[in-house]
Amino acid sequence: MKKRLDLILNGKGGVGKSFFAVNFIQYLKDHSVKYSGIDTDNANSTLKRFHPDVNFLDLSMPTAFDPVFAELNKHSLVVVDCRAASTDFFVKYFARLEILDLFEKIKTSLTIVLPIGNDPDSLNEIQTLTNHFGEKAGYVIVKNRFFGKEFTFYDKSKARVKVLDELSGKEIEMPVLNDWLVVALNQAKTTITPILQTDKFTIIDRQRMLIWQRDFYSQIKSAYDLLLPIKLTAKAKPPAKEKQEPHE
Repeated sequence: MKKRLDLILNGKGGVGKSFFAVNFIQYLKDHSVKYSGIDTDNANSTLKRFHPDVNFLDLSMPTAFDPVFAELNKHSLVVVDCRAASTDFFVKYFARLEILDLFEKIKTSLTIVLPIGNDPDSLNEIQTLTNHFGEKAGYVIVKNRFFGKEFTFYDKSKARVKVLDELSGKEIEMPVLNDWLVVALNQAKTTITPILQTDKFTIIDRQRMLIWQRDFYSQIKSAYDLLLPIKLTAKAKPPAKEKQEPHE
């Protein structure tokens, strides 16, 4: 297998990084994809709250990211939920230690997953990261539909052309889940998959969550070649579609 490191990264807070990470990890579990998950948000630790099996790293230390390489030695896929305002940490760490050259030696691909909102700060993040990592990284732009259907700053930008055309990146969407369901899932500290097997929510709310998860998983599958580890000897195949039904 060719290993992969997915950094879910945007220095701007509140764009949906952790929400994406929580549900992406659940996708990996539901499709039996082996992984190592890492939470770096020392303020909220959302990912670890929903998935207690993931590790935690405190990025306040200059060597904080070093353990990731031990995880890459054991796993073909490592997923990191990067806390807000951590872009500078990763840019400097990767440059100082020539990490991109090291990745070539250890057969590891880097993918930067960028959840974005409709704001100039998200666009600036894309420009900063693509300028620093260039073609040595893969890019998945995640349009968070919580912010609406229009992404004016991004859609008409040169950064979008660069990501999709020059860097062979991909663009996916994160659908909107009803506010009350997001709140209820947070209160229960659980993800959608376990809830679909219980009667803790009404059948119609479980249907809402089922449809949301199906749509989200479809988006993940459309970018599987940039998000999952791939075989060196053959093209990767997307995981088989998993049928789920809410239960009474």
